[in-house]
Amino acid sequence: MRRLAGLLVVPLLLLSTAACGSEDKDSDSASTSAVSMTNGLPTITAGKKFGEKPTLAKGEGKPPADLKVNVISEGGGPALKKGDLAKVDYLGQLWDGDKPFDNSFDRGEPFAVTIGGGGVIEGWQKALEGQKVGSRIEVSIPPELGYGAQGQGEIPANATLVFVMDIVKGTTLPATAKGSQVAQDNIDLPKVGTNTDGKAPSITVPKKNAPAKLVSNYIIEGTGPAVKASDTLAVQYKGVLWKTGKEFDSSYARGGAPVNFPLAQVIPGWQKGLEGKKAGSRVLLVVPPDMAYGDQEQQGIPAKSTLVFSVDILAVL
Repeated sequence: MRRLAGLLVVPLLLLSTAACGSEDKDSDSASTSAVSMTNGLPTITAGKKFGEKPTLAKGEGKPPADLKVNVISEGGGPALKKGDLAKVDYLGQLWDGDKPFDNSFDRGEPFAVTIGGGGVIEGWQKALEGQKVGSRIEVSIPPELGYGAQGQGEIPANATLVFVMDIVKGTTLPATAKGSQVAQDNIDLPKVGTNTDGKAPSITVPKKNAPAKLVSNYIIEGTGPAVKASDTLAVQYKGVLWKTGKEFDSSYARGGAPVNFPLAQVIPGWQKGLEGKKAGSRVLLVVPPDMAYGDQEQQGIPAKSTLVFSVDILAVL
């Protein structure tokens, strides 16, 4: 949802192995070959090899007006495609800066991003799609594909950003929850579709008073590991208002790619409702206002709204 995915931009960017999905391709097994660098981006002055923390020179002259991607070394893994989960080590610096504003190398944990799933600046999405696992790339991102006129933290308005990215791993996520269907026999609760074709499930809200407490029920019970409060999840989801049944947000509606986020950074109803649930499951969440947005109106969500979600937990990262 916008309020979920919108949290994941530059810890300034954030986030481990997928619990389900197809083959993982580790960079250790990917052969790399040198590729001629395109001129025009700041020089990598140290840490020039894949896996090493780089340092960048200050950009010279006027930065590129469009997104520019240099492949420093090309990996031997598969090319990233929409819906894949990528794990990326990165260092980010302003074009006219001489020190990084953020990097994952010091944290010792690559950042996880779903290709096509939002959650990071558009320049990252465009730069990573089609790149091979095991590659190092250098990217120049213009303001309109970064943080624009608003800026972010240490990043001023209308800043051109430069990133060095090492694509450590790529994982193909499942398209949908899969497991055992669980009976939906409580007539006072919404009914959620059980389709497993990758399309958004239906949500039918009863014409009854909303429950005062959080509801978290399996619709499809998967067989993966149980979610912990400290986990990062890859999910597909759809949210509707209890009062009207109107959809206010959906990952399916934004091109169908999963989104990923740390569970600790979303609304309390998601935190409490998904903790302990198994990866691979579809979960019905009915979230009362005090565990959602309370008295605050959000885009498409009136104040004091009870929210209903269908959440497919595709992977625990």
